Amino acid sequence: RAAPSRVCLVTGASRGLGKGIALQLSEAGATVYITARHREQLLRAAEEVSARGGRCVPVVCDSSREEEVAALFERLQQAEDGRLDVLVANAFSGVEAIGAQRGLPFWESPAALWDLINNAGLRGHYFCAQGLFYP
Repeated sequence: RAAPSRVCLVTGASRGLGKGIALQLSEAGATVYITARHREQLLRAAEEVSARGGRCVPVVCDSSREEEVAALFERLQQAEDGRLDVLVANAFSGVEAIGAQRGLPFWESPAALWDLINNAGLRGHYFCAQGLFYP
Protein backbone atom coordinates (compact mmCIF):
# COMPACT_ATOMS: atom_id res chain seq x y z
CA ARG A 1 0.00 0.00 0.00
CA ALA A 2 2.11 2.83 -1.32
CA ALA A 3 -0.57 5.54 -1.26
CA PRO A 4 -2.69 5.21 1.89
CA SER A 5 -4.35 8.46 2.88
CA ARG A 6 -3.24 10.12 -0.36
CA VAL A 7 -5.74 12.31 -2.19
CA CYS A 8 -5.50 11.89 -5.95
CA LEU A 9 -7.26 13.37 -8.97
CA VAL A 10 -7.31 11.59 -12.32
CA THR A 11 -9.04 13.43 -15.16
CA GLY A 12 -10.39 11.48 -18.11
CA ALA A 13 -10.66 8.37 -15.96
CA SER A 14 -13.74 6.64 -17.36
CA ARG A 15 -11.65 4.42 -19.66
CA GLY A 16 -8.19 3.70 -20.97
CA LEU A 17 -5.03 4.92 -19.30
CA GLY A 18 -6.82 7.25 -16.87
CA LYS A 19 -9.02 4.44 -15.59
CA GLY A 20 -6.00 2.16 -15.26
CA ILE A 21 -4.15 4.74 -13.19
CA ALA A 22 -7.20 5.30 -10.98
CA LEU A 23 -7.53 1.54 -10.42
CA GLN A 24 -3.90 1.27 -9.31
CA LEU A 25 -4.15 4.29 -6.99
CA SER A 26 -7.29 2.84 -5.40
CA GLU A 27 -5.61 -0.53 -4.97
CA ALA A 28 -2.85 1.30 -3.09
CA GLY A 29 -5.48 2.70 -0.71
CA ALA A 30 -5.77 6.26 -1.98
CA THR A 31 -8.81 8.49 -2.14
CA VAL A 32 -9.25 8.91 -5.89
CA TYR A 33 -11.32 11.64 -7.50
CA ILE A 34 -12.06 10.66 -11.08
CA THR A 35 -13.55 12.83 -13.80
CA ALA A 36 -15.10 12.34 -17.21
CA ARG A 37 -17.65 14.11 -19.38
CA HIS A 38 -20.13 11.24 -19.59
CA ARG A 39 -21.90 10.34 -16.34
CA GLU A 40 -22.78 6.72 -17.16
CA GLN A 41 -19.22 5.75 -18.14
CA LEU A 42 -17.88 7.64 -15.14
CA LEU A 43 -20.16 5.83 -12.69
CA ARG A 44 -19.25 2.42 -14.14
CA ALA A 45 -15.57 3.26 -13.76
CA ALA A 46 -16.17 4.52 -10.21
CA GLU A 47 -17.66 1.16 -9.23
CA GLU A 48 -14.56 -0.63 -10.49
CA VAL A 49 -12.21 1.84 -8.82
CA SER A 50 -14.05 1.60 -5.48
CA ALA A 51 -13.91 -2.20 -5.63
CA ARG A 52 -10.11 -2.01 -5.56
CA GLY A 53 -10.06 -0.83 -1.96
CA GLY A 54 -9.66 2.93 -1.98
CA ARG A 55 -12.30 5.61 -1.78
CA CYS A 56 -13.53 6.83 -5.18
CA VAL A 57 -15.31 10.13 -5.82
CA PRO A 58 -16.67 10.47 -9.36
CA VAL A 59 -17.16 14.03 -10.66
CA VAL A 60 -18.65 14.85 -14.05
CA CYS A 61 -16.31 17.45 -15.50
CA ASP A 62 -15.29 18.61 -18.96
CA SER A 63 -11.65 19.57 -18.48
CA SER A 64 -11.74 21.92 -21.45
CA ARG A 65 -14.30 24.13 -19.65
CA GLU A 66 -12.66 26.51 -17.22
CA GLU A 67 -15.72 26.91 -15.00
CA GLU A 68 -16.12 23.13 -14.59
CA VAL A 69 -12.47 22.68 -13.61
CA ALA A 70 -12.74 25.60 -11.18
CA ALA A 71 -15.81 23.96 -9.59
CA LEU A 72 -13.92 20.66 -9.35
CA PHE A 73 -11.05 22.28 -7.46
CA GLU A 74 -13.48 24.19 -5.22
CA ARG A 75 -15.06 20.84 -4.36
CA LEU A 76 -11.64 19.38 -3.55
CA GLN A 77 -10.83 22.45 -1.45
CA GLN A 78 -13.96 21.96 0.64
CA ALA A 79 -13.96 18.16 0.88
CA GLU A 80 -10.24 17.61 1.39
CA ASP A 81 -9.21 20.92 3.00
CA GLY A 82 -7.34 21.81 -0.18
CA ARG A 83 -5.21 18.71 -0.05
CA LEU A 84 -4.24 17.09 -3.33
CA ASP A 85 -1.20 14.82 -3.38
CA VAL A 86 -1.37 13.54 -6.96
CA LEU A 87 -2.76 15.15 -10.12
CA VAL A 88 -2.95 13.07 -13.30
CA ALA A 89 -4.21 15.44 -16.01
CA ASN A 90 -5.14 12.71 -18.46
CA ALA A 91 -8.33 14.00 -20.11
CA PHE A 92 -8.16 14.21 -23.89
CA SER A 93 -10.98 13.72 -26.35
CA GLY A 94 -9.19 14.24 -29.66
CA VAL A 95 -8.05 10.68 -30.31
CA GLU A 96 -10.90 9.79 -32.65
CA ALA A 97 -10.54 13.02 -34.62
CA ILE A 98 -6.80 12.56 -35.00
CA GLY A 99 -7.30 8.96 -36.11
CA ALA A 100 -9.72 10.09 -38.79
CA GLN A 101 -6.95 12.27 -40.25
CA ARG A 102 -4.42 9.41 -40.42
CA GLY A 103 -2.61 9.36 -43.73
CA LEU A 104 -3.32 12.99 -44.57
CA PRO A 105 -0.31 15.27 -44.95
CA PHE A 106 0.02 17.71 -42.06
CA TRP A 107 -0.66 20.70 -44.31
CA GLU A 108 -4.04 19.24 -45.26
CA SER A 109 -5.20 18.93 -41.65
CA PRO A 110 -8.08 21.29 -40.90
CA ALA A 111 -7.65 24.10 -38.38
CA ALA A 112 -10.61 22.63 -36.48
CA LEU A 113 -8.44 19.61 -35.64
CA TRP A 114 -5.79 21.90 -34.13
CA ASP A 115 -8.50 23.65 -32.10
CA LEU A 116 -9.83 20.31 -30.84
CA ILE A 117 -6.38 19.11 -29.81
CA ASN A 118 -5.66 22.32 -27.93
CA ASN A 119 -9.08 22.61 -26.31
CA ALA A 120 -9.32 18.99 -25.25
CA GLY A 121 -5.69 18.49 -24.29
CA LEU A 122 -3.55 21.51 -23.60
CA ARG A 123 -6.36 23.77 -22.42
CA GLY A 124 -7.66 21.17 -19.97
CA HIS A 125 -4.20 20.48 -18.58
CA TYR A 126 -3.63 24.23 -18.21
CA PHE A 127 -6.85 24.65 -16.19
CA CYS A 128 -5.92 21.72 -13.94
CA ALA A 129 -2.48 23.19 -13.29
CA GLN A 130 -4.13 26.51 -12.41
CA GLY A 131 -6.50 24.66 -10.09
CA LEU A 132 -3.59 23.60 -7.94
CA PHE A 133 -3.09 27.24 -6.98
CA TYR A 134 -6.69 28.39 -6.50
CA PRO A 135 -7.13 29.99 -3.08
